[in-house]
Amino acid sequence: MKARSSLLGPLVALLLALALADGCSHRRVIRLTGSTMGTTYHIQVLADAYYRPEKLQERIAWRLEQINRSMSTYRTDSEISRFNALDTCSQTLKISEDFWKVLETARTVYTLTRGAWDGTVYPLIKLWGFGGSQPPSRVPSDRQIAAVLPRVGFDHIRMLTGRRLQKNDSQVRLDLGSIAKGYGVDRIAALIRAEGFSNFLVEIGGEVVASGRRGDGKPWQVGVSHPEAGDAGVYGVLALTDRALATSGDYRSFFEIGGRRYSHVIDPHTGYPVNNHVVSVSVMAPTCTLADGLATGIMVMGPQAGLDMVNGLDNVECLIVIRKPDGRLADFTSKSFKQFLN
Repeated sequence: MKARSSLLGPLVALLLALALADGCSHRRVIRLTGSTMGTTYHIQVLADAYYRPEKLQERIAWRLEQINRSMSTYRTDSEISRFNALDTCSQTLKISEDFWKVLETARTVYTLTRGAWDGTVYPLIKLWGFGGSQPPSRVPSDRQIAAVLPRVGFDHIRMLTGRRLQKNDSQVRLDLGSIAKGYGVDRIAALIRAEGFSNFLVEIGGEVVASGRRGDGKPWQVGVSHPEAGDAGVYGVLALTDRALATSGDYRSFFEIGGRRYSHVIDPHTGYPVNNHVVSVSVMAPTCTLADGLATGIMVMGPQAGLDMVNGLDNVECLIVIRKPDGRLADFTSKSFKQFLN
């Protein structure tokens, strides 16, 4: 469901498996895994020793299927695909509560990042050749980019009363892959809370919600992988309690032509891949939907503008990793981020 690569992935499961020893004999850690949104999920729940997780697993799978049916661009029958297929500006589409809630956060992120995050950037992604089965092999011309740019802009999307959606240009295409996975994490976390659990961790493709604490009473330990192509090491470990974490990066999806490197992270304002030396962004926020969108937006904004924005928000922190001209990595962190590092 999401074209960009995650920087956490299996590291979360590996790191937490080493850190979840439970000293209380009447409780145990339930581990649930599966596939969704073109990636995998790993869930850990601190439960009574005799709790049977089969029904919870079924509810999780059903809930994720609901979200996929709503926002997967790979399914022709999804709500988002039906919206993209509207061929006149006068048509409207009644959408689900899931789709509507994601769009509400999307609109907030679009405003906060001043358009650096934009859910209508898909025509540019396609023009550059990203997201397909084969790596891009050409650089589009300035004329081709200029022809696509007028179709890009979240302001083209109109949210009407009664949860109805409309676009003011029939060529606009919506893709929420850079925010919907975070929403999936939030909804599964809400489902688990509704089942009566308060200590758990949900991870989908590297996006995380940590609720409560581990069985030993300590915060959940979540690893951020090293932002270098092919490097499986851990760049840092965060101690998380009642927080969401999302990471975006450019190091696994790019191509090189004529000695120049082109990232899959496209600036919606210019139509070109960003060239601001940012290799990864990790954002902590109250919800994973917000963290997911902000991480992508900061990739476009760059370190200073990204920090200025985050430092002006409540309960949001970030780590921005850049590659310096000499090839070394350097960190930019928001005001209180370092207190979460182990």
